[in-house]
Parts: sequence; structure tokens; C-alpha cells
Amino acid sequence: MKPVLDPRKNYSEVTPYSVVLGLLMTVIFSAAAAYLGLKVGQVFEAAIPIAIIAVGVSGALRKKDSLSQNVIIQSIGACSGVIVAGAIFTLPAIYILGLEVNYMQMFLSSFLGGVLGIIFLIPFRRYFVKEMDGKYPFPEATATTKVLVSGESKTGGASTLLAAGVIGGLYDFLVSTFGAWAETVSTTVFHWGAVVADKAKMVLKLNTGAAVLGLGYIIGLKYSLVICLGSFLVWLVIIPLMNLLWGGSVIDLMGVGITATIAEMTPEQIFREYARHIGIGGIATAGIVGIVKSFGVIKSAARLAVGEFRRKGDDGSRDVERTDRDLSMKKLVLFAVVSLLAIFAFFAFGGVVDSLWQALVGVLIVALVSFLFTTVAANAIAIVGSNPVSGMTIMTLIITALVLVACGLKGNAGMVAAMVMGGVVCTALATAGGFITDLKIGYSVGTTPVKQEAWKFVGVAVAAATVSGVMMILNRTYGFTGDGCLVAPQANAMAAVIQPMMNGGNAPWLLYGIGALIALAINFCGMPALAFCLGMFIPIDLNLPLLLGGALAWFVGSRTGDAEENARRVDKGTLIASGFIAGGALMGVVSAILKFAGVDLFLTGWNASGAAEKIAVLPLAALCAYVILASFRKK
Repeated sequence: MKPVLDPRKNYSEVTPYSVVLGLLMTVIFSAAAAYLGLKVGQVFEAAIPIAIIAVGVSGALRKKDSLSQNVIIQSIGACSGVIVAGAIFTLPAIYILGLEVNYMQMFLSSFLGGVLGIIFLIPFRRYFVKEMDGKYPFPEATATTKVLVSGESKTGGASTLLAAGVIGGLYDFLVSTFGAWAETVSTTVFHWGAVVADKAKMVLKLNTGAAVLGLGYIIGLKYSLVICLGSFLVWLVIIPLMNLLWGGSVIDLMGVGITATIAEMTPEQIFREYARHIGIGGIATAGIVGIVKSFGVIKSAARLAVGEFRRKGDDGSRDVERTDRDLSMKKLVLFAVVSLLAIFAFFAFGGVVDSLWQALVGVLIVALVSFLFTTVAANAIAIVGSNPVSGMTIMTLIITALVLVACGLKGNAGMVAAMVMGGVVCTALATAGGFITDLKIGYSVGTTPVKQEAWKFVGVAVAAATVSGVMMILNRTYGFTGDGCLVAPQANAMAAVIQPMMNGGNAPWLLYGIGALIALAINFCGMPALAFCLGMFIPIDLNLPLLLGGALAWFVGSRTGDAEENARRVDKGTLIASGFIAGGALMGVVSAILKFAGVDLFLTGWNASGAAEKIAVLPLAALCAYVILASFRKK
């Protein structure tokens, strides 16, 4: 793919303007994302709203070289979402378990994890963003690039994106802020569907959001279908089969105090308590398979690292085209060694573990898991734009708990240690997944990757400092347990996993094993195993709209026998889908601000009624019709 900017020319990228605005966006969006994530369990992606703000501000100031500077603003600012995800998915679990964690522990866990994520990803940049260009959809990177480039364009692309952004933003705002219609449509809204869900534990659910529909369009029919096949296996086969075979049984695989039988649970509860763990096992196994398949890439990166580390003098970057320059492998190896030593010191002398031996074991776990699963996180983002970081972190926590117990660290001290280590890994994987999006944007635009890489460290530090302070304030203001608390759903799940293991309980190995066998079978059949297993782990209501969006992309691009006309329609549809994602993401921030300010405009009674769910199909159908008609229109 030819970049927008000429690789032979130099552009203003890192300037006081781009750095200051990028860091300001990091602070603002870190605070907003932390609150919303702990409140409802959803961390909104900051990349697109930041890109929109960057385009708007640079346009108002009439900045020169604004496109190249806006990429830096977006890259620095996007640190907010990934660091927030890594932190709030794990560290509040310490408070939930009734234990204590101080500011410095939270900051170091988030910061050092983010640094590891950057360092471990850079050697794979060329593979993912260059060699795999055109093979992976990169939905979020595609949408963000469209925003940045269209903001500079004088053609009709900008107006198409703007119109779609307004429509998608207002659509999602009406749903999330006012509850004008139901955000999720379920077969249970009908009497027959409710009976089937109650008796057979079989249900289908569809999120009606514009942003998710746009994401599915960019992903395309192939991958969205594979993802949904994973969902169908879990929701239409495994969950009903569990009810059929063990409906009258109480199954407590982790010793967390489950007292309800399978038959007494809803399909959603069965998914949360059991089937989701099959997805986790599948993701872990698919990740390992992917690591084996990518062994050549890992080996090449390692060989390059060793070769450059031994080489004296210049690293040769001056001879590399501007758009292909990375931090030298010599520097990366040095940074990695320093980071791992810092993590060891943090574990040993920061009140995390009881001995140097335990600290060494902790560093080995963190380094090995973070490095191996970096490619898994990047792969997931490249395919579906969604990072299964919580699933990989749960697997990390289980491994960590087993090893720490074997090393004599258990009980309360073991839980704190495991959660802090899990926080480092979770942040590393979240950062790696988010950073590959930034690098893909830079590759598409034609900026200099080494500048993104260098300033990403600064963004990570500011985001870690911000989110750690926000978490402490929110804990003192609302708390994470009791009435009126912030629910922190992912952290509660992490706490539920780690507590029984540190107190003599167990992990759901049977479910992980089933997921592993499914992943191996899918890989044997030649299907993308990671995409399939993501479908098993992500709730079905977020997967079905991906299939709908992918079907729209196929329909738009297959109505004529003219390949050029089909491609034009698909490209215009991609602009529209990017507008949906951008508008939905931006209005998600507005909704978060309103909730933070205590403004409640939600029509709770109406939204909870069956009528609100039934009519939700109509605006969704109108949205699909708009995509088709607007894509077909030549002007």
C-alpha cells in the first residue's frame, strides 16, 4: 500500500504542539475511561475521539504538516485506553478482596507493564503492518486513518465521513444516553423465545449499536463469520448441552460458592460461570498455535536483536527509508534488560513478594507470558479490533497462582502478589494490542515509526500516573464493594479466580481443556482458530452485529459485474463504517461525561419494556439501508 505522505520527504511530526496536546488527551481520556470502565465494565477506545479532536484543533489553528503531527497526538493520547484497561481489569481486585495497594505499586505495575508491551511489540512491527498489509483488516486502525486523512482532504470523502459520523453518533447517543430503544435485541422478547431460553437455555442476542455495525463492515464477512461460528457453538450447542446433561446438578469447579443448578441459571449465567472459560482455554491454545506458526518471525526478530546488540557503532538506521525506521534492536534489548531489572526490584523491594526467589520467579512469569502473548494480542487487534486481554490475564493469574503457591506464597500476601503481577502482564498485552493499531495508522499515513515508538513511553508514564490516582480517588469516593459502589466487573472476575486458588481452591481445568481441544480441531480444519475462539469468549450480542456488518460489506461489493465499481462501493462503505465508529466512540465519551456529572436522562421504564426492544430492529434496519444506498450513490 502506498502511504499518504511521501517517504522521501521529511515532515514535522514531534513538535511542542503535538506532544503537549497528545499528553493533555492522555490525562483527560485516562480519567474518563477509568471511571466509565469501573462503572460499567466498558473501556471506550480513545484513538478515534482523539483523532477527531486533533483534526478539529489543527484545522482551527491552520497548522502546517497537521496530518503528521495528528498521528503523534493520536499515538500519545491512545496510551490512555490501553493503560486504563490493564489497570482497572486487575488492580481494583485487591480492594475487592479486602486488601490494600498503594499508589506507587499501582503506578509501577501499570507503567512497567506498558513499557514491556512497547518493547516486545516493536520487533514485530514490520511483520504485522507491512508484510501482512492487505491480509488483516485492522478495523480500528482503518477507521482512525480514514478520520485523519479525510480531515485533511478537500474531496467528498470528508463530507461522507462527517455525515456518517453525525448519523452514527446521534444514533448511539440516543441509545446510550436516552434509551430511546433497546441497545440489545434478544429472542426472549417474544414468548416463544423466553420459553426456549428458560427450558432449553438457548438464546440469540444482537447489539443494535452503529459503532459495532461499522466495525463488522470493516472486518468483512470472512472473519466475522468465523467469529460468529465460535459464538454459535457456545450459545446454541454447548450451553444447551450442559443444561441437557447436567441441568439438575450444582457444579462449582473453582470453589467460589455456586449453589444454583444449571437448570436454575439463565443462559447468560451459564456463559459467565462456565462456557466463557472454554473460550479462555481456546484463546490460550490458539495463541500458542499462533506462536508456533510465528516462530520464524520470532526467531528472525531474536536473531536481529542479537546481531545488532553485538554490532559496534551505528545501527544502520540512516540507510533505512524514513517510514521504516524503528528503535534499534540494540536499544530495545538494553531497554528490556533495564525494565526486567526494574520489575525485579519492584517485586522484591516494593512489598509485592516475601523473598528474592519469589521476585525472580515473578519476573520470569511476567517476561515469558508478556513476550509470548504479545503476538496474540496484536493478531486479535489486526483481525477483529478487540483484544482478549481479560481472558489472557485470567490464564496468567492461574499460572501465577499455581507457581506462587508452589513457592510458598499464598493467602492474602499471595493474592496481592498475583494481582500486581497480573496487572503488569495485563497492561503489557493491552499496550501491545493498542500500539499495533497506532503503528498501522502511522504506516498507512507515512509517518516515522521510531518517533511514535519513542514518545509512546512518555504517554504510558503519564497515563499510568493518571489512572493510578483516579483509581485511589474512586475507591475512597465510591468503593468497589457494598451499596452504591463501582461494580468493576472484570476486576471482580479476577478476584473470583484468584481467591479460591490462593486458599486451596482450583481452576476450571476441564473447561480450559475443552477449549484447547476445540482450538486444535479448528486449526486442523484450516480455519483461523484465534478468531473462532474470540467468538466463544466475547458475548454473542457483540458478535452478531459483526456478522451483519460483514454481510453488508459483501452485499455492497458484489452487486455488479464491474470489479472497479464494486471496489469503489466497498471503499465508500468503509468511509461510512469508519464514520459510524468515530461518531459512536465520540458520543460514548459525551455519555461518560454526563454520567460522571450525575446527569441521568435515561428512560429506564420505557427502555426495559418489550416495546423498546421490538422497535430497536427498525432503526437498525434504517442504518443498514443507509449504508447500502449511500455506498451505491456515485457522488
